[in-house]
Amino acid sequence: MTVKIAIFGGGPGGYVAAIRAAQLGAEVTLIEEHNLGGTCLNWGCIPSKVLITTATLLENIKKADVFGITINGEVFPDIRRLMERKDKVVGDQRKGILDLLKHHKIQYLKGTGYIKGKGLAGVRLSEGGEQEVPWDKLILATGTKPSPLPSLPFDGKRIISSNDALCLHEVPQSILIVGGGVIGCEFAFILSALGAKVTIVEALPRLLPLPSVDEDCSKVLQREMKKRKISFFVNKVVESFSEVDNKLEVTIGPSPFLENPTEKDKRPITETVDKILVCVGRIPNSTNIEGLDLLNIQLDQKGWVIANELMETSDPKVYAIGDLLGPSKIMLAHVASAEGLVAAENAVGGKVRMDYSAVPGAIFTSPEVANVGLTEIQAAEQGYQVRSDTVLFRTLGKAHVIGEIAGQAKIVSEEDSGRVLGVHIIGPHATDLIAEGTLAVRMGCSVRDLAQTIHAHPTLSEVIGEAAFKAIDRPLHG
Repeated sequence: MTVKIAIFGGGPGGYVAAIRAAQLGAEVTLIEEHNLGGTCLNWGCIPSKVLITTATLLENIKKADVFGITINGEVFPDIRRLMERKDKVVGDQRKGILDLLKHHKIQYLKGTGYIKGKGLAGVRLSEGGEQEVPWDKLILATGTKPSPLPSLPFDGKRIISSNDALCLHEVPQSILIVGGGVIGCEFAFILSALGAKVTIVEALPRLLPLPSVDEDCSKVLQREMKKRKISFFVNKVVESFSEVDNKLEVTIGPSPFLENPTEKDKRPITETVDKILVCVGRIPNSTNIEGLDLLNIQLDQKGWVIANELMETSDPKVYAIGDLLGPSKIMLAHVASAEGLVAAENAVGGKVRMDYSAVPGAIFTSPEVANVGLTEIQAAEQGYQVRSDTVLFRTLGKAHVIGEIAGQAKIVSEEDSGRVLGVHIIGPHATDLIAEGTLAVRMGCSVRDLAQTIHAHPTLSEVIGEAAFKAIDRPLHG
């Protein structure tokens, strides 16, 4: 008998799960309240990279003389045309997903899905009316939305979310970014390159304070921010703000996480800006799913759905994937897709387990940051005898050719066996280069395996080869 699968959410988790389930012979209905592609396509990965591409191109044009090109006249961003290009790229990608759904004969319903009972969903269609969808298995993939702060409620104009920042009609003269994580740092480089004076406030001791991000990568990133005159405060929080002469006057004080603050730490700092961009995380869309309580799905105290490595919830007929699972898993688009594949396989009778041991992280700052596997600290905490080897990009001919010598690649390995435990890169095209590190961690390669792999010259990939040679005590250039 054909398995009927209903999926709530058409983001990178939901639509990938739908395609795989259809390939496996299931009768699939995909329900999406907004636009296909979810946060990733509409409010995250893709539109922000359109902006980053323009920002990077603008920076390169401004230093064209270094490459022997003379530009006569002023170079400046055209925000209207930039937003038009962003919308076109996003629109083209949405159409591509819709074509995929049609190709795989997946029923797509645009509307708000809700639970009517076990085995039955309802959909309030966007075009009007309702439709019932019976299901044997249900996959929840409704994602998240930007988290506000009680003291900094979004108004879409002066105090904005990352969603709002992707729809700016003009570049603000000055902006304060609350939160120095991935989203905050990416927007800092975008807005600075487009002409804004940027200040970041981060409550923890460093920018990109994620356990998976190597501390040396944070140090290099902070150094590069200073070169671009991006201001930042760590161990600080926004205490209050007020409107003064059509500006926002922001008071910054010590972070509650800061132990034993000095008198200097306690001294308030005042910044006057045009806008405040709040990037302090995401909150789950689990509360948006009407009738979820009818299925007795277990949530944690913050509303994140709890699922095991089979992607099963507390109801074995209901699966959950993507950002809806929260930070106890890994909140990345490509992880959602991988979880979607697992959920789809299991929904039709498989017993596939999700493996989180070799998940690459990709951060599109300038320079880019990428990581996979364990940091030195994590490896030591897990009892490994750790070795760490670092090579600077400035040792590569290709880095000098393209004029991007800032950054480094680090391989974290097990001292005795040489097994690669983690790879951490900050530098040009780091988010592409991490693929080799991901394969190395996934396959349990040794540093000798990487060193004996011929890397094309002149390329940036040589940085991995050089780090591997260093890790077997045979460094060639660095």
